[in-house]
Amino acid sequence: MIDAINSSLFSPIGEDGMIGILLILNGLKVTLIVTFFAMLLGAVLGIGTTFMKMSSKWYIRFPANLYVGVIRGTPVVVQLVILYFIVLSALDVDKITAAIIAFGLNSGAYISEIIRAGIQAVDKGQTEAARSLGLSQAMTMKSIILPQAVKNILPALGNEFIVLLKETAVIGFIGGVDLMRAGEIIRSRTFEDSVPLFTCALIYLFLTYSFTFVLSKFEKRLKQSD
Repeated sequence: MIDAINSSLFSPIGEDGMIGILLILNGLKVTLIVTFFAMLLGAVLGIGTTFMKMSSKWYIRFPANLYVGVIRGTPVVVQLVILYFIVLSALDVDKITAAIIAFGLNSGAYISEIIRAGIQAVDKGQTEAARSLGLSQAMTMKSIILPQAVKNILPALGNEFIVLLKETAVIGFIGGVDLMRAGEIIRSRTFEDSVPLFTCALIYLFLTYSFTFVLSKFEKRLKQSD
C-alpha cells in the first residue's frame, strides 16, 4: 500500500516528470476557481432571471421560463459539452472559462428558483401593508421583502455552492484538468486505481463537509438573530 501511495502521488508519473500530488493540487485549484466564479455568475443570472419571472409582462417572463426549463431539464455535462464544442467552438475560449460559463448558466437557473421561493415565502400581508402606506412596489421589495427573504435564501445558496462543487467533476469531458481528471490521469499512467481515486474522493469529502460545517454555523447565527 505504501508503495502504491508513493508511486501514485510522490513519484514522477510520466515522461513530463509531473508528480502525482502536484497534479492533484493543480486540479483542486481548477475545481475551486471554476466553482467560485461559476457561483458568482450564477448569482447574477439568478437575480436577473428571478425578476424577469416575476414580471407581469409575458414577453419578459417567457425567455426566463424557457431558460430555467431548458437548464433544469438537461444534464449539466450535456450543457458543458454543447457550450464548449458547439457554441464556443469558433471563439478562442480556454477550457476553464468555458467551464465557468457553463456551470454559471446551470447554477443561475437553480439560484433563480431559490430566490423566487425565498421572496414568495414572505407573508403577502406585509406587501399589502407597505403598499397601503404609500410605498412603491420597488421600495416595498427593497426595504421590506428582500431583507426578510435573505434569511431564507442564504442557506439554500450555500447548499447550491456545495452541489456545484461536486458537479464540476465533469470538466474532464472537455479536456479540462480538474480534481477528478487529475485522478484519472494518475490512474491511467500508473495503472493504480485505488490511491488516486480515493484521494480525490477524500478531498471532495473534506471540502463538502467543511463547507457544510461553515454553513450550519451560519444558519445557527441567522436563527439566533430572529
